[in-house]
Amino acid sequence: MTQDVKFYQTGTFTVGNRLLDPDQRTVQSSIARDNSLTSGHRACQGCGEALGARYAVDAAMRATGGQLIAANATGCLEVFSTPYPETSWKLPWLHSLFGNAAAVGSGIAAALAVKARKAGLEHSATRVIAQGGDGGTTDIGFGCLSGMFERNDDVLYICYDNEGYMNTGVQRSSATPPAARTATTMPLGPNPGEEFGRGKNVPLIAVAHEIPYVATATVADLHDLETKVEKAMAFRGARYLQVFVPCPLGWGSASCDTIKLARLAHETGIFPVFEAEHGEITAVSKIRHRQPVEDYLRLQKRYAHLFGAHPRPDIVARLQALADKNIKRFNLLEDGQ
Repeated sequence: MTQDVKFYQTGTFTVGNRLLDPDQRTVQSSIARDNSLTSGHRACQGCGEALGARYAVDAAMRATGGQLIAANATGCLEVFSTPYPETSWKLPWLHSLFGNAAAVGSGIAAALAVKARKAGLEHSATRVIAQGGDGGTTDIGFGCLSGMFERNDDVLYICYDNEGYMNTGVQRSSATPPAARTATTMPLGPNPGEEFGRGKNVPLIAVAHEIPYVATATVADLHDLETKVEKAMAFRGARYLQVFVPCPLGWGSASCDTIKLARLAHETGIFPVFEAEHGEITAVSKIRHRQPVEDYLRLQKRYAHLFGAHPRPDIVARLQALADKNIKRFNLLEDGQ
């Protein structure tokens, strides 16, 4: 089912939507959607995680014909979607501890496999996703996640990466980028904010495990996100998807800039968007309009100390160098740029 889409804006990416075939148009309200994360949740205005989860889980539901179970780590997504005794989830959904969503997902998958064997089936028709924020994924849950990869358990793990522990007061995680201000990385001293050289690149760690499928995505390209989730569900075994989800509260950004920030993260090279299968990079999302990192940083108060009364162009240059390294490493530019 499609519906007419009218646009009155010019000079934006949204105006191009009307040029697409009807089945490719982005329509938020449609009877064809599962709306697995439905209305009534308490996410902040402009929350990238709520948007990313809504599209990712709905794509997984489509790919499995609605035969899906989700394990969810403690964190923003769990807290704003399930304030006891209410829930905004419309699928079988389990709240795990902060650090064991991957292990819980593995247990669910193992139980489903046993039931399938007893029924004489090779695989269970019901599939499993596990999901959490970067804190519950790259830090507290890192061991369980690596174990899931090593065993090649039949689970798609989705990390909603907002680069910090936003639910508990905006503390630093191992996904917090260099120079960013958090409650535990204050903008003080000669190297203000988060230190350079710390943290983990979990997508590349997942690639190193040589699991069947690894991908990154952003909420600036929802079709790409949906396509990658659906592709991931076509694989059996361990799969990993890291979704870049700006957080207006933790980043000190305007709620209306969430999509803009996600797009700039890709177009600056700060967040490379790619796919890998069995340890090999198979595809990258090329940068169409390369942007300077400074344009991305200035929209966020967590970087305000780099541009205030005592600006730090040296740190901005170091962040630009990191983006340039990503661009070269993943070959993100179109020919001729």
